[in-house]
Amino acid sequence: MPRYPDIEPYETGLLDTGDGNLVYWETCGNPDGVPALILHGGPGSGCTPGNRRSFDPRKFRIIIFDQRNCGRSLPHASDPAADMSLNTTGHLLRDMEQLRDHLGVDQWLLYGGSWGVTLALAYAERYPERVSGMLMASVTSTRRLELDWLYRGVGRFFPEAWARFRDFPGLADAYQLPTDTTPPITGLLEAYSQLMEDPRIEVRSRAATEWLAWEDAVISQETNGSPGAYSDRPDDAKLAFVRICSHYFAHDGFLEDGVLIREAGRLAGIPGVLIHGRNDLGGGACTPWELARAWPGAELIIIEDSGHTGSTTMADQRHAAADRLYE
Repeated sequence: MPRYPDIEPYETGLLDTGDGNLVYWETCGNPDGVPALILHGGPGSGCTPGNRRSFDPRKFRIIIFDQRNCGRSLPHASDPAADMSLNTTGHLLRDMEQLRDHLGVDQWLLYGGSWGVTLALAYAERYPERVSGMLMASVTSTRRLELDWLYRGVGRFFPEAWARFRDFPGLADAYQLPTDTTPPITGLLEAYSQLMEDPRIEVRSRAATEWLAWEDAVISQETNGSPGAYSDRPDDAKLAFVRICSHYFAHDGFLEDGVLIREAGRLAGIPGVLIHGRNDLGGGACTPWELARAWPGAELIIIEDSGHTGSTTMADQRHAAADRLYE
């Protein structure tokens, strides 16, 4: 729920990463303002024009980029020829550093939502001297327990939808999933990832449809957000989103399990605000609470009327937090 007017970028480009990937970026707002980098969720969602309205354009130099293989970055993950072995968290961190250097930024504010929080934490813990502040919404650190909850545990609330997600025709048969009701979460995620590498478009499309139906089920009770938003995107964006998500989550986000919270002490001295919806069924408030305890000086704000997709209250708190960080 942005409160700032529509704006257009004053500069755009494709960053050549040197390994065959071209990463789309744009800058808008005040060229002399506080640099603020927006990290989109997913992984694989890509940015939207609405992201340009996340900060006061008079105060901030707003920097947006589409992470590898999604949005306007090339090659696109909807193309089966795109090499997913070149898309890991380590690759994204290097892209961010290359972009920072390309734009001549010494320090920037990191704003991330959902997966964007994970990526921001990984970056800030590796390069704390490059981060002037952090604004994190719908907090996740992509720990195994968080993935297990999102893709299995929350099925206790949506048993019909989870049964379809786990058992749609062709999934269990093709990849020998266990026949009991509690398969290891990595096995299920790996099965989807393998389906998304299938050369047949009909197989990839069916797997993407089932994955997105599950994501929509998880946010279906959120009256203040955008229920159904996952499936409401173009076909190529659906394929890219699910291919990238399943690739990352089958590999625990390419992170050591729990490392981002264990090493949050490295963020000491970086002002940070964590904003999370109490009604976020996909990721409970335990993660931002644990992170705030491990991050010296971090501020935690729980929004009582919000879930994962946000609310007006969450947007107002986010805008106020950005103003507080740079008063």
